[in-house]
Amino acid sequence: MSTNGNPQQRAMPEVDRVAANRAAIAARRARAELKRRLRSGEVSPLRVLEQSRVPGSTEASLRITDFLLSFPAIGAVKADRVRDELGISERKRLGGLGGLQRERLEGFVRERTGAVPSERPPLTVLAGPTAVGKGTVATYIREHYPEVRLSVSATTRAPRPGEEHGRHYFFVDDEGFDRMLAADDLLEWATVHNRHRYGTPRGPVLEAAARDELMLLEIDLQGARQVRASMPEARLVFLAPPSWDELVNRLVGRGTEGAEERERRLETAKVELAAAEEFDEIIVNDEVPRAAARLVELMRGGS
Repeated sequence: MSTNGNPQQRAMPEVDRVAANRAAIAARRARAELKRRLRSGEVSPLRVLEQSRVPGSTEASLRITDFLLSFPAIGAVKADRVRDELGISERKRLGGLGGLQRERLEGFVRERTGAVPSERPPLTVLAGPTAVGKGTVATYIREHYPEVRLSVSATTRAPRPGEEHGRHYFFVDDEGFDRMLAADDLLEWATVHNRHRYGTPRGPVLEAAARDELMLLEIDLQGARQVRASMPEARLVFLAPPSWDELVNRLVGRGTEGAEERERRLETAKVELAAAEEFDEIIVNDEVPRAAARLVELMRGGS
């Protein structure tokens, strides 16, 4: 039946038009922010390509031309040539790529960024009970195994004297942290002492994996569980004490806690020790150099 005589059926209702305009503006802003982050190196091109598989995502809506223009030394002319070589139309968006087109584009990105596929896990996570010595082992690895990169966390707290952005932490404000959460850019995160937020950026981990580098994240058990959920291919390593008595000595040996606090810490340690079965590997921290060497051996692909 024709609706030509009914203008209400021909035109979009005003409220729908306003909502559509708002959605379009929000989508454009999200794409502009994604392009900025690509150009600045805050997010990996491989990560964007991976996320573009998600229908409705900002990455999926990014045009192939804009994606290519985010690479250093690629201008409009070169972007056209690359698209022609890959057999991809300029009107294509990342989410609309066919299987062969996506494969070709991923190959181009890996070649351009020097990334090579690897069978090693993209990330090794070191966790364990309180006072087991995770930080000591991680510090030893930093000082004695320069080929291993330690993951740098993002935080909303202000830098302390001597701390450098990108080396000790990525210092961001609350709005920036919210953007990272909204974009699924964090493998895990938590609020500490009901004040500042901390999280592990996903981009540097993927970029290190693309370059076949060894990346280590030293974290608590809750964070390790979040990483397992968001990156199942990561390897989780549990650092265990040589004995329960030794852990007790480390927990209460300082003599700074009262009896009630000591009991609480010991009960917590029992629960944390029971989590060992959730991990892929267990290393006993009887001697720090030996535990560190074993961990690096696992990261290099040993068994």
